[in-house]
Amino acid sequence: MAKGDRFWRILERKEALKKAEARGEVADSKEVRMAIMRRVHAGEITLQQAQDEILSIKRKARSQGLMTRSRAYSGR
Repeated sequence: MAKGDRFWRILERKEALKKAEARGEVADSKEVRMAIMRRVHAGEITLQQAQDEILSIKRKARSQGLMTRSRAYSGR
């Protein structure tokens, strides 16, 4: 591995994640997570409920034909 290869590989993975989110292929996208956190800050739900909701979204992702952020980042 040449010096700097790791940097470029990480950069490519981040770009792949951004593109997948832009195409709507990611179930727990940044926008979804931000919307959930807005609800937490507004007092509608607790942090634990938000974490449970994100876990639920992640579990249902594959059956809906979507992927999670971690799968989009890793390229699987």
